[in-house]
Amino acid sequence: MKTLFKNIGPGPLVAAAFIGPGTVTVCTLAGVGFGYALLWAMVVSTLVTILLQEMSARLGIVSQKGLSEIIRLEIKNPILKGLAILLTLSAIVIGNAAYEAGNITGGVLGLETILGNHSFSIGVFSFNLLSLLVGGIAFVLLYMGNYKVLEKALISLVILMSMAFLLSAIITKPNMLNVLEGAFLPKSPNDSLLTVIGLIGTTVVPYNLFLHAALVKEKWQKADDLKYARKDTVIAVVLGGMVSMCVIVSAASIESSEVSNAVDLAKGLEPVFGSMAKYVLAIGLFAAGITSAITAPLAAAYVTSGCLGWGTNMRSKTFRGVWMVILIMGVCFSSLNIKAITIIKFAQVTNGMLLPIIVGILLWVMNKQGVLGIHKNNTWQNLLGFIILVLSIMLSLASFNKVFQLNLL
Repeated sequence: MKTLFKNIGPGPLVAAAFIGPGTVTVCTLAGVGFGYALLWAMVVSTLVTILLQEMSARLGIVSQKGLSEIIRLEIKNPILKGLAILLTLSAIVIGNAAYEAGNITGGVLGLETILGNHSFSIGVFSFNLLSLLVGGIAFVLLYMGNYKVLEKALISLVILMSMAFLLSAIITKPNMLNVLEGAFLPKSPNDSLLTVIGLIGTTVVPYNLFLHAALVKEKWQKADDLKYARKDTVIAVVLGGMVSMCVIVSAASIESSEVSNAVDLAKGLEPVFGSMAKYVLAIGLFAAGITSAITAPLAAAYVTSGCLGWGTNMRSKTFRGVWMVILIMGVCFSSLNIKAITIIKFAQVTNGMLLPIIVGILLWVMNKQGVLGIHKNNTWQNLLGFIILVLSIMLSLASFNKVFQLNLL
């Protein structure tokens, strides 16, 4: 048991990154709208995430470089390299800045469910004190620049979040046969396509591939450690998938059609299952918000530093400068209630474009003898990776459909 906990590493940070308020909201809508019918989409998402994150972790440990560094060093054509770096920086940095406001707002909504609203006005501007609190906690943990402290803090928050959402699902006393049927017998109810895309898109996250490759080399430096990294990845991602499924299960017990986010879910559970349900879900939403509020700026800093060759020391001025900009933008948008719809739409499009490109680059790199030696992909890993690449292209086209209302599929 001691060895197991000693070798828990970046996996929970990856889980913390993909279970944010957006994921909780999408899972809530899936449960309210379709009951247990779309649980299978989370099972598929979890398996895909495990495969891709294992590749990312293997790349980071064996090469001792992050994925953004590999892109800069291994793509030799200057035009292709420039396009890859530009698209990566646009999607990850600008995208994470846009989503950071949602992460902080999610944490604030969780706190407001318990503590109420705490705002003050200066002239025409209204500031939310809880946004400043969530941003402040994230700032302190990131500014320490100590990977071990950050790891322990995020693991604790992930455990808190997991227990909260698991308990909320247990409180609703679901029919386990129906849950298993929804998880392992794929169905596609009417008007469920966008929700399925949302469930997969919030779990298979491009920036997590960069974050994982960058973080594993902070924890492990030898190829012999791959076995620990694989266990860490599988356990953490499966746990993350189960948390998302617990939100769907909880939401499926609510009959009201007015539930549109986790706060509504918490309030909807209260009349039937008591005030405990509201508080449990509020704590889970707070933990989901603050973990993503920490990992999104961290990922942006790693990606920017790797792409521009700045080095990835967590205490360097350039590294800190990047995550500070992302975090401050998120706090401002959240506390001032500024809705960055245009930026978020841009983030959706670029992330939709980025996923198949990054999956393609990852598969290419994972087959390079010069980078990975005997640890390059085997035939089965390449076959499964190709299937995921096709799936990611379909998700990309679906993202365009959603944003621009095109008829690409």
